[in-house]
Amino acid sequence: AEAEAAQDVFRPDVYREALAGSAATLPSSSSKLEGSVTEVLPNATFRVQLTNGHNVLATLGGNMRRFRIRVLAGDRVTIEVSPYDLTRGRITFRHKN
Repeated sequence: AEAEAAQDVFRPDVYREALAGSAATLPSSSSKLEGSVTEVLPNATFRVQLTNGHNVLATLGGNMRRFRIRVLAGDRVTIEVSPYDLTRGRITFRHKN
């Protein structure tokens, strides 16, 4: 029974190897982008204007919350965006200037 359950587990590395020769690929892990905070919203949520012109709804990342890093409108930040939803992200770093 455990062997059958182990076969049902999604393993990205196995699928990447299987799809290596085909045109279809899995999205890579999150990508890091830079932008500036344009609007501060409730619940540690921010509207961020990226350097390429796109707007992203971003929340504070775990360590930013843990160490209570304050983010204000106008701050330059680095965010991680998932390849599955490019309109939402996670703020991982606030730049000094």
